[in-house]
Amino acid sequence: MEPNSENSWTSFGAEVNLEKLQKVAAELILPGRFLLRPLSAALGFVTRLLAWVLGCSLVRRHFHLMLSGLVLFGPLLSFWVSKYSIFANGHHYLYRKFLRSTWGWTCILTGSFVALLSFSARRSVSLTLRHLSRIGLAGLLWWGCRRLLTLLEDAAGACYEPLAPAQDAQSSPAPGQPLLLLHEDQSKASCLKANMMWRGYEVSQETLVLCLCCLLLVEELSVFGLHLAQERRLHRSPSSPLGVLFLLCVVLLIIWMVLLLCLLAYFPAWPSQQLGGALGYLGWRGLYQGWYQLTPSQGSPGLPGEGLFTGTDSDKHSQ
Repeated sequence: MEPNSENSWTSFGAEVNLEKLQKVAAELILPGRFLLRPLSAALGFVTRLLAWVLGCSLVRRHFHLMLSGLVLFGPLLSFWVSKYSIFANGHHYLYRKFLRSTWGWTCILTGSFVALLSFSARRSVSLTLRHLSRIGLAGLLWWGCRRLLTLLEDAAGACYEPLAPAQDAQSSPAPGQPLLLLHEDQSKASCLKANMMWRGYEVSQETLVLCLCCLLLVEELSVFGLHLAQERRLHRSPSSPLGVLFLLCVVLLIIWMVLLLCLLAYFPAWPSQQLGGALGYLGWRGLYQGWYQLTPSQGSPGLPGEGLFTGTDSDKHSQ
């Protein structure tokens, strides 16, 4: 057989195989489309429902009251929860992966959501950076509170080490009181790292950052309903990445609420947790109810959604 005929048969076989692959792919894609359509519709419905709930004036105005009630009365749940629950273990996965990096998760997801929302609404880099600066200012506030609380805890506390058992026989301690040796000039971190005991006044930094992040998420996510309304009015479909980020932020908000409830119920510490929640509330109050209410000429980045939507929508949201 001649080489030309062999090449023609080879090319013909490749074309046939390609046509078969295209038919198989079309047969597989067709049922996939029917499955994706109801899934996409359900996802859109859930997104619109959550955007309406978070944008509702009742939620925005009274969420901090609900959070305050949770912090105040949450420790009462310790009388009913089981000490053998998986959440009673301080080394649980949720505590190790989320609680120790609460602000990091909040900053990444919320910052991405704010940046994408601002840029997709106005296509302005300067306006996007201005809205994104709210997250940076909140992070600066959290860093300052953490540093200040660490200094106060080191100044108001002391480090103790239990005495060796051989020394117990040479002394007569009071009943129920362990013998301790005081170690001065040690910080709380170094004391706990050396497996010694720290005693002193402290404020729960975990409760502080969880309350601050929950309040921040509700404020920033409350304007997503306005974005959906504007896209619907302009006959445009909402951005899929923005919708995914919104849902991820809502899931993060739920995780922070669950973690806060677990801390209060399984590891109650009165009044340390209540002081931490109060500081988180004051931080949110000073930023979103104080500084961010000012005009940009006064050095304020503005409230969420300011300058991104039409005046009618913004007025409805502020009421």
